[in-house]
Amino acid sequence: MNSEIIVSENDRPIWQMPIAALFFSAATLIILLALYKLEFTEKGLIIFLHRLEPSIALASIGVGFTLTKSIHIDIKSSKFKPTLAVGPLKFGTWKTIKNYEYVSVFHQPLKDGSYIFEVNLWYDNNKHFNLYEKDNYKDAFLIGYDLSEELNIDLLDATVPNDFKWIDKEEWKTKINEVSTK
Repeated sequence: MNSEIIVSENDRPIWQMPIAALFFSAATLIILLALYKLEFTEKGLIIFLHRLEPSIALASIGVGFTLTKSIHIDIKSSKFKPTLAVGPLKFGTWKTIKNYEYVSVFHQPLKDGSYIFEVNLWYDNNKHFNLYEKDNYKDAFLIGYDLSEELNIDLLDATVPNDFKWIDKEEWKTKINEVSTK
C-alpha cells in the first residue's frame, strides 16, 4: 500500500499553454503600462485602477487555460488535500479524515442533457469528498476501483439511479487478470 495517493486531472493540452502565455503576457503589459503612466493623485489612482480591470480579466482567462485540480491523500496520517495548480503555483490545505468508509462512482446529469461521472470518497459518518469528475465511465470507475483497493474499502457503483450495487472486487480482479493474460 502506498502511503500517499494522488488523484489528478489530466495535464492541460499542449496547445493551451501558448494561449495562456499570450493572455498572461497581455495582462503583464497592461500592468506595466498602467504603472508607467501612474500619477500619484486621486484621479491618477482611479485611472490606474480602471486600467487594471482588463489586466485582471486577461489574467483570469490565462488561469482558466492552465488550472489543474488534484487530490493528495496521505493514508498514514489519514489526511487529504485538494489542490489547485496554476503552473508551478499550488494552493490547498490538508484536512483530516477519521474513517474511510467507501468509494462511490455515480453519474451526474448536466444541463445540456449529457452526464459526467464522479468519484467520491465517503468518510467520517456520511461526509464525502468529490475526488474526480470525468465524462468517461471507464476512467472514473478505474480511479474509484484503484482508490478503494489502496484504502482497502468497499466500492459502490451508483451510476444507475435507484439501483446501486456494491462491487465484488475479487470477481472484478479475476476479470481484469483474464483480460490481461489474453
